[in-house]
Amino acid sequence: MKVRLRNPDREVQLERERPLSSVLDELGVAVDTVLVIRAGELITRETRVRDDDELEIRPVISGGSP
Repeated sequence: MKVRLRNPDREVQLERERPLSSVLDELGVAVDTVLVIRAGELITRETRVRDDDELEIRPVISGGSP
């Protein structure tokens, strides 16, 4: 699967169908700090991802008015 990470931008190739949480563990990314998008939709840590998937991992950014 192709995994595109943002901030800093990089792209990696991973193999093996598995839950998204396993992918994030392998990449050293804390699941609660990112949003993961597949085919334009957010997916959860329990979602199984496949070799032919393209994922985008974006950091969660919060803010707003004081």
